[in-house]
Amino acid sequence: MNARDELRALLKAHLAASGGRRHLTRHCPVCHRLLRLAREAALGDQGPSPA
Repeated sequence: MNARDELRALLKAHLAASGGRRHLTRHCPVCHRLLRLAREAALGDQGPSPA
């Protein structure tokens, strides 16, 4: 399992745990941090950009 898959699983688990309440992803610091890490991991998977 790569970093992006792990982050996706963490985000999914976090959202499932908060499912009973009205959860606003854009206001949640945990969601915000996980989404940011996922984006960084996706950029890292692409490799170096051509020069």
